[in-house]
Amino acid sequence: MDDQPESPPMSGRSAFVRRFGIGLAVAFVALAVGAGVAAASNVAAGLTGGSDVSVPTWLYLATGGGAVGASALLTMLVTDREVIGAYHDRTLESPAKRLESAGGLLLGVVGLLGLAGILVVGVLGPNIGLVSATVLVTFAGGRALLTIVTYTVGDPWPALNPWRRIAEVLPSAGEPYPEAYRSWPAVIALLAFVWLEVVAPLTSSPVVLTFVIVMYSLFTLSGAVVFSPETWFRRGDPLSLWFRCYGAVAPIQRTDDGLELRFPGARLSEADLVTDRSLVAFVLALVWELTYSGFIVTPVGVRTIEALVGIGLPPGLVYLALLAGGFAAFWKVYWIAVDRTRERAETYLSREYLGLRLAAPLLAIAAGYHLAHYVGFGLSLWPSLVDAVAMPLNPPPNPTRYALPGWFGYVEIAGILLGHVLAVWVSHTVSFDLFPGKLQSIRSQYPLIVVMVFFTMASLYLVSQGSMSPPYVPS
Repeated sequence: MDDQPESPPMSGRSAFVRRFGIGLAVAFVALAVGAGVAAASNVAAGLTGGSDVSVPTWLYLATGGGAVGASALLTMLVTDREVIGAYHDRTLESPAKRLESAGGLLLGVVGLLGLAGILVVGVLGPNIGLVSATVLVTFAGGRALLTIVTYTVGDPWPALNPWRRIAEVLPSAGEPYPEAYRSWPAVIALLAFVWLEVVAPLTSSPVVLTFVIVMYSLFTLSGAVVFSPETWFRRGDPLSLWFRCYGAVAPIQRTDDGLELRFPGARLSEADLVTDRSLVAFVLALVWELTYSGFIVTPVGVRTIEALVGIGLPPGLVYLALLAGGFAAFWKVYWIAVDRTRERAETYLSREYLGLRLAAPLLAIAAGYHLAHYVGFGLSLWPSLVDAVAMPLNPPPNPTRYALPGWFGYVEIAGILLGHVLAVWVSHTVSFDLFPGKLQSIRSQYPLIVVMVFFTMASLYLVSQGSMSPPYVPS
């Protein structure tokens, strides 16, 4: 028995490639079962009509959740720290400072002209949302397409941000930023904007949207003038945090030495990305706001809203209560998962520190949700956006829209699943960074994986329900 030759051990890289291939196969099986849910994720955003699901809801919910769970189990088989580190530490640097400076100047001019343009067109242009450059640039251009570019390529917002360009030429009071504020102003502002998207006619009335943009401009420029642009746009401005968080998922990252090319999501494993509880809240708000926009247009969401309004509550208050209540539930569930992680890992690391380190992987889920909700919306409105920008004061009366093919629903479902799979992998990496023992690292991942599976199934359930117009809100 002892003289029998041992089989050659499989190298860490070969094992990783083999298991990654198995994970992809599982994902493709999930996509195949998800046939017939094309455009369903856009339904969850309440932006377009959807199609009926041609397979039982329980089947593709189980398959979607199973795909995430299976990917987690396969990921746990990769315990070689060198293999794990190779994905997150390997970079390709580009010190092209001159090119970066020229590109930043160009994007800065585009941002300033764009802000001026949408304000002028909002007042002087057509007061019809579907043809207004103000509405289309804000929602199809910024909320949809620019955000997609941010997490699939890299974050252009630091160079594009027109409000920062304006703030840098204004005198600054240089007041110390209160430590208690942290990034809570950005969290509150983000949730307020999500609420306004529902209760105010922002997509149908360019004048109302222009007023909101002016109010936001006053808010963020005041913060920059009082505390300094560097501090405010790093901590308190919701748009800057929005793009910085989504940009952390991208393969192109900005460094002090220029740009570097990394594997997607590699930045999410670093400890300096989420540094306090307010940033945890912002990450959870990014995930929740997409789930919320899906819930309020489903039949169960509409019935819930109608029931609450029926007992005498104002519609605006009902939408605000659902937004705040759902966010509070996400916050509670997340910290319960952190507590269970700490118990299973039997670690002396603080609850606070674990909560900060485990929050960043959720940005991969947010990016997957966003892609599923907005890629079809942005692409279908692309011709209308181009026409409106080319002729902002006199756009074509009948805007052109792309009709997406039936198979495009696979792209949307893939966005949800791939976002969760990436989040599982990053969580795996973070756990091996936090805990010295392999078994300890693996056991610590169970609670967060359960939360991720729940998020997956909840999201797929929403996209299966079909869409209705949210009641009691402007058309």
